Amino acid sequence: MAAAPALKHWRTTLERVEKFVSPLYFTDCNLRGRLFGDSCPVAELSSFLTPERLPYQEAVQQDFRPAQVGDSFGPTWWTCWFRVELTIPEAWVGQEVHLRWESDGEGLVWRDGEPVQGLTKEGEKTSYVLTDKLGEEDPRSLTLYVEVACNGLLGAGKGTMIAAPDPEKMFQVSRAELAVFHRDVHKLLVDLELLLGMAKGLGEDNQRSYQALYTANQMVNICDPAQPETFPVAQALASKFFGQRGGESQHTIHALGHCHIDTAWLWPFKETVRKCARSWVTVVQLMERNPEFIFACSQAQQLAWVKSHYPGLHARLQEFACRGQFVPVGGTWVEMDGNLPSGEAMVRQFLQGQSFFLQEFGKMCSEFWLPDTFGYSAQLPQIMRSCGIGHFLTQKLSWNLVNSFPHHTFFWEGLDGSRVLTHFPPGDSYGMQGSVEEVLKTVAKNRDKGRTNHSAFLFGFGDGGGGPTQTMVDRLKRLCNTDGLPRVQFSSPERLFSALEGHSGQLCTWVGELFLELHNGTYTTHAQIKKGNRECERILHDVELLSSLALARSAQFLYPAAQLQDLWRLLLLNQFHDVVTGSCIQLVAEEAMCHYEDIRSRGNTLLSAAAAALCAGEPGPEGLLIVNTLPWKRTEVLALPRPGGAHCLGLIPSSGDSAQHGLCSCSHPHLAAAPAAPAACVCSAGAPQPGAGGPPPTKTDGSVTLDNGIIRVRLDPTGRLTSLVLVASGREAVAEGAVGNQFVLFDDVPLYWDAWDVMDYHLETRKPVLGQAGTLAVGTQGGVRGSAWFLLQISPNSRLSQEVVLDVGCPYVRFHTEVHWHEAHKFLKVEFPARVRSPQATFEVQFGHLQRPTHYNTSWDWARFEVWAHRWMDLSEHGFGLALLNDCKYGASVRGSVLSLSLLRAPKSPDATVDMGRHEFTYALMPHEGSFQDAGVIPAAYSLNFPLLALPAPGPAPAAAWSAFSVSSPAVVLETVKQAETSLQGRKLVLRLYEAHGSHVDCWLHMSLPVQEAVLCDLLERRDPAGPLPLRDSRLKLTFSPFQVQSLLLVLQPAPS
Repeated sequence: MAAAPALKHWRTTLERVEKFVSPLYFTDCNLRGRLFGDSCPVAELSSFLTPERLPYQEAVQQDFRPAQVGDSFGPTWWTCWFRVELTIPEAWVGQEVHLRWESDGEGLVWRDGEPVQGLTKEGEKTSYVLTDKLGEEDPRSLTLYVEVACNGLLGAGKGTMIAAPDPEKMFQVSRAELAVFHRDVHKLLVDLELLLGMAKGLGEDNQRSYQALYTANQMVNICDPAQPETFPVAQALASKFFGQRGGESQHTIHALGHCHIDTAWLWPFKETVRKCARSWVTVVQLMERNPEFIFACSQAQQLAWVKSHYPGLHARLQEFACRGQFVPVGGTWVEMDGNLPSGEAMVRQFLQGQSFFLQEFGKMCSEFWLPDTFGYSAQLPQIMRSCGIGHFLTQKLSWNLVNSFPHHTFFWEGLDGSRVLTHFPPGDSYGMQGSVEEVLKTVAKNRDKGRTNHSAFLFGFGDGGGGPTQTMVDRLKRLCNTDGLPRVQFSSPERLFSALEGHSGQLCTWVGELFLELHNGTYTTHAQIKKGNRECERILHDVELLSSLALARSAQFLYPAAQLQDLWRLLLLNQFHDVVTGSCIQLVAEEAMCHYEDIRSRGNTLLSAAAAALCAGEPGPEGLLIVNTLPWKRTEVLALPRPGGAHCLGLIPSSGDSAQHGLCSCSHPHLAAAPAAPAACVCSAGAPQPGAGGPPPTKTDGSVTLDNGIIRVRLDPTGRLTSLVLVASGREAVAEGAVGNQFVLFDDVPLYWDAWDVMDYHLETRKPVLGQAGTLAVGTQGGVRGSAWFLLQISPNSRLSQEVVLDVGCPYVRFHTEVHWHEAHKFLKVEFPARVRSPQATFEVQFGHLQRPTHYNTSWDWARFEVWAHRWMDLSEHGFGLALLNDCKYGASVRGSVLSLSLLRAPKSPDATVDMGRHEFTYALMPHEGSFQDAGVIPAAYSLNFPLLALPAPGPAPAAAWSAFSVSSPAVVLETVKQAETSLQGRKLVLRLYEAHGSHVDCWLHMSLPVQEAVLCDLLERRDPAGPLPLRDSRLKLTFSPFQVQSLLLVLQPAPS
């Protein structure tokens, strides 16, 4: 007789089902305890320990010693290889057999010389399927190797995840055995967990919730874990429940497998190579077993590593890409930081990435994929669009500390008006696990309900890799279309965005930057990395320019395309969003500094080679080739080498009326003054020009005044700026009763993310650093340069010395600064209170600038208490303003009328040594009349960052000043000159120009190179179908809209033989 229906108490019924599937409670009699059946230890276990990351073929040749479960191995970053001898019992024929393996480190199983699966406890991958069904003829004995890295999925932090790694940490294998796996139990567990999820997630006032709970309860009644014959009846109950369909209006969730792998973070670059293998080989298994499963994979660099180190795996990925299951996304070399890289560096991310994806997978990416980066520049939409990308996916703005971003699906409009369709997965994660709770959250949290009915759902363990599991896939399969939940379908990025496009008519538009209200300490942390980034961007710019000019002028010169690609890829690698930001461990920072040193060293060699070619390599007395790599005329003071290693100062004025990108020769290596020409021009050195010098510095009452006839600077006896006057108008730039060049120290203790965050409350701890009178002294006295210098004790442990420099003819005063920094959780800034009033300040970004408020009216305003900028920021009122320039800093703020530049931080995790030691940097102050555009702030900031080059010339340089390019409008910047990527014969150049003022403008580009044809192209250097532009007397007319970036392909005439 059947049991009579009973009243059910919600909580006890729910907990009854929970205990039935629990891995902790009642496993002696519940269903979870039957997931694995018979087991036996491995036949033999032996190991080999090494500090190196050895390739498989080399590792298996080593001397393996007997090992057993429970043995310790290590320390951190070492590798332990295990040889695992297996003998499968005869009685297991017809059953699914797994190797169960649990260790603290990250494991990779090798079988027959190929990697086959990753094993990590943290990534819920603790068994490897030896056979789905052991056959009569299958071998009973086999040998596997398990390569175990001595680090966890998220590194090896001492105590907490983001603490510096524990160098002494030891690791252990806690399980190594063979076991029978019960697939039917697994399916029941998945169903019961999903029913529990629906019961909890839909709540006690929902009819479907009770149906789910009662179904689960009935399954527990029917299912006897000790009697597998009861399982099919329980399974049928679940199938009946999940087979009840939803309505046509259900929200559709696009489930995409994903595995976010930080290219370096709490582990070194080389460990990432192995993380990729461990993660993706597991994904290959999933794709084999689940033809509907689709996996999205970003970052060309990681795929390039796998191609190099695991060619067999790379071939499998290509195979699944052809099937449409493995989908490369993103289009960039790495998932770079979205704030700090220059505009040109961002272009190269796409140029290198898209070219790799096309070459290796037969197609370019159509979506930009940057889920974990700390903010997004307002120029990214234009860059995306010009690289063939119209869609963008991220989720990081869900981390905002103050304001909730108002959309999940919207159009993002950039600085120039370019728009891209943008989607934030409403579950606010790229590491979902396929639970009902996550599926319901995706619908509930969607901020664009009624505008669109589709959302992305990225599932798989991420950050340290790992990726999806079979359990996740099984959950999502079961939820494909069941009443009470959104429809779930395995999908691709292309299908997702196609569905979003279909309902885009109602979407809102967000204009300008996507600013992350968190992690704004990353604009400053690890100053040496920031400096290396800016320097190497400059070096590669200069090498490309000089090599292009050498190519155009010399038939014998070979453009160093391969070397430049290597150097660019190193720089792009360092622009990964946990490296250039400084939010990485010490090991990574040291590797990054080595990359910069490599770029500097090899870049300078390439510069010398180009200079030699420009001098035609003729034997003769050694001189100097002076190169202006910027597109405007310059007159500057330059330190020139003298015999014996000393230097003398020379004034280098531009020659020629519109000479730009200039070369100028210098037959005497130690001149006192010499003429030069802008942007690729050559001129010979002359004698010192009469009257070139300014009045010498004057010192009265311990203070010093510097005056070059353009600006007059007064420093008090401690080195603070008491006056900055534009001489022509007499206008004072320093706020009344205030002092500039004021160093200030703040307490800097964030809530958790030490290297990442500076919190708003740090502003409440401001302490001015007070100098001692009498330390100010006159440095260089008059002539072409005047300077003063002083020392400043910042704290008992840290000190600073600074030379304040004013050159003849220069519109800004420079502050050359050296700091010896030994602090803990302190933040050093320098402040300049301006006699200027404006509700907004202007900050340079990639290929342009934008305004941000100087007040805290709304929560959106005060959340930007610390912002980022590139080479300059400016505070202007009508008719007058003050610009603060820098050569390697990114963190900044303008509050009220105070301009503040962030200099150094001292976080202690994940790198306990970050920023400790000696630093050198320069910033400059430029008062100006009129707008910053008309006053030349932009070229001034470029000049500070791109000094004139004085290169040794092996022979006589061109006799007259020579300029390759000039632009007729000051609003247009010629940013890049390089050889075209597709130029096999090397006679094509690409020029990149942008409109910098924020205006519509027509301009003429003048060229003195032998140009045969000129045609516009996109950022991937694909020709404009409109065809060639009209060339008139070596001039081209170009039309720009505000902040527009244009690329020009120049076909040069054949080189003279």
